[in-house]
Amino acid sequence: MPEPRAIDGNSRLAIIMRGLPGSGKSYWVRQFIQELSVELVQSITEKGLCSTDSFFYRNDRYFFDAARLAEFHQLNLSRFIEALATGVPVVICDNTNMALWEFAAYQAAAKALGYRVHIQQIGDVRSKTHLHECAKRNKHGVSLKSIQRMASQFQTIEE
Repeated sequence: MPEPRAIDGNSRLAIIMRGLPGSGKSYWVRQFIQELSVELVQSITEKGLCSTDSFFYRNDRYFFDAARLAEFHQLNLSRFIEALATGVPVVICDNTNMALWEFAAYQAAAKALGYRVHIQQIGDVRSKTHLHECAKRNKHGVSLKSIQRMASQFQTIEE
């Protein structure tokens, strides 16, 4: 991972987040972004921060609708590609990306448009302590049982 101080307006970096709900992906993104220049923060937050979850918010309230999940994933990918195509210096996909195929299109688009890709996984999906923390911290009411099921299906990059 490049040092935030080394990132500037000419950087072409795509960061793909991976982790269970409540693992700290969005927290990591906020910590990373706050170390950047004001101009970069503005560019990333306005155009380069792409999260499928953002499509489920209405009036600052989260309303998950499983029937729209595929549609919103496609909209998020389109937003990500648009940010890359317009040259946003740092573009971030902040999704769970549990299976390798879930972020393959993000990775391929970034590489095709000349971006370096960094995959940032948060937390150890094999750690029972981590799973319990995820169940407590996630903002969407995902139960421990669901977190455990998701963890058992999480594909590591080494696979």
